[in-house]
Amino acid sequence: MGKTTILLLRAVIALALAGSLVVQVMIVPAIWFDLVGTEPAIRITVVSIIVLGVVTMQVFGVCVWMLLTKVRRGSVFTEASFRYVDIIVGAISAAAALAFAMAVLLRFGEAAPGVVGLVGGAGLVLAGVALLVVVMKALLRQAIDREREATALRAELDEVV
Repeated sequence: MGKTTILLLRAVIALALAGSLVVQVMIVPAIWFDLVGTEPAIRITVVSIIVLGVVTMQVFGVCVWMLLTKVRRGSVFTEASFRYVDIIVGAISAAAALAFAMAVLLRFGEAAPGVVGLVGGAGLVLAGVALLVVVMKALLRQAIDREREATALRAELDEVV
């Protein structure tokens, strides 16, 4: 991966993290006040789902940043990378579960059926992305195994020569 690609991706992640802080500081309180008069349990649940959804995105961003650091250093093909990939899978899976929870909550509210379907569909897409990352983790595992095999073969050849 080129330096420009890493730099651009880091810029996108930084902007997304800054935007998520704006959401947490400005938008979430606005939603909280917008839901005045709603049943307290519903109000708390909606705001909690939104806050936790933003946190999942932040966790995802930080883990991708850490993996980019490993790519830049040339150390991505190590067992330590799996920790970040596992956290990414967990964050995306949590986001999918939160989207499904929001769809259920909207279903019993006054939301249009199309909105419920869109939110449920977003949960389905997020679940698919989590599965895709699991597949990418398997590819990372294969790459690490092949790297080890190549290193062992090089060491053997060095001894022979």
